[in-house]
Amino acid sequence: MRTTPRTPDVRVPRLVGLMAVDARESARARGLFLTAPDRPDFPLTVVDHVVRQYPQPGAEVPRDSMVYVWFDFGEGDGGGGVREPCGSRPPAGGLRRELEEPHGPRAVVLSCP
Repeated sequence: MRTTPRTPDVRVPRLVGLMAVDARESARARGLFLTAPDRPDFPLTVVDHVVRQYPQPGAEVPRDSMVYVWFDFGEGDGGGGVREPCGSRPPAGGLRRELEEPHGPRAVVLSCP
């Protein structure tokens, strides 16, 4: 285990993308504390991935400062959400009627054997 020298200020590591267990270890190695406002069970969280953090990576903060991490984007801030199939209508402003099949001497019908 590697630790940083005891200095009054430390740089906040990049925690976004890390699993909870790795984010806690990375913060602890720099002398920082981690908390997750969206997870009351944060000490038990292991494999969920950090999606946001404050302060931002690279910020200089006093040793023993609190770093906040989130595991959910929150309402309206992204995430996968529920995907439902959409209708097969063309986008607004486009043609809304189906074209007729071509007829006449130039019509060519292709088929597969």
